[in-house]
Amino acid sequence: MSILDKILCHKQQEVADAVARMPLSEYRARCRDLEPTRGFAAALSSRSETGTAIIAEVKKGSPSRGIIRADFDPVRIAGDYRDGGATCLSVLTDREFFYGDLAYLQQVRDQVSLPLLRKDFMIDRYQLFEARAAGADAVLLIAAALESAQLEDFAAEAAELGLDVLLEVHDETEIAKSFRVAAPLFGINNRNLKTFTTDLATTERLLPLLPPEALPVAESGLHTRADIERLQRAGARAFLIGESLMRETDIPAKLAELQGGSHV
Repeated sequence: MSILDKILCHKQQEVADAVARMPLSEYRARCRDLEPTRGFAAALSSRSETGTAIIAEVKKGSPSRGIIRADFDPVRIAGDYRDGGATCLSVLTDREFFYGDLAYLQQVRDQVSLPLLRKDFMIDRYQLFEARAAGADAVLLIAAALESAQLEDFAAEAAELGLDVLLEVHDETEIAKSFRVAAPLFGINNRNLKTFTTDLATTERLLPLLPPEALPVAESGLHTRADIERLQRAGARAFLIGESLMRETDIPAKLAELQGGSHV
């Protein structure tokens, strides 16, 4: 069983437990009265025209790396990302494997005005309502974790809730099964979710195959300005970066380096 298989198996029980605590009907009611979302995809598109659009990730750890940042304070980290010029934020909410929590999303939303992505393994429409109620402006849908019909249905439901979708692919097969999905953002994850190894050549290989109307986002394995410039040449217009930022003592300075000083 791959790491992804283990995560998805556990996620089914996690969602069932959440539904038992709070039914979907209650989340539906909560979502009716929320303020409009803050335009996650629009912010990335606008920034990519004039500089480097970075989605900075609030991430305590991962299955492959363990704890990445021991002094983890999601709100303080989000503030550092804002001060460093990040365009948007990604907040890990998976507890079992990535040391996250849905509560982190709400905490960050209350203190930082940047658009937020709920980063998790979405296997049920219930999680879309969870995300919206907790303050997300966008959600991640992973092609490796969902069937084509699920991807289409979840993307449509997300749009009805005002949530942008970042649809993540890892290979040519996943692009083919995702091509009809109405997602404004397509992410190419340079990390293989079965082995958790990374290779920037994945973005270079797959980007020309993406739907032409989607904004391409490069994910994982980005550590330097040279990495970003390499993938910009391949056509990437936004970059999701977590681990290399979380390991820094001076996060705003690292963000400035990754942007080539473009946020100053």
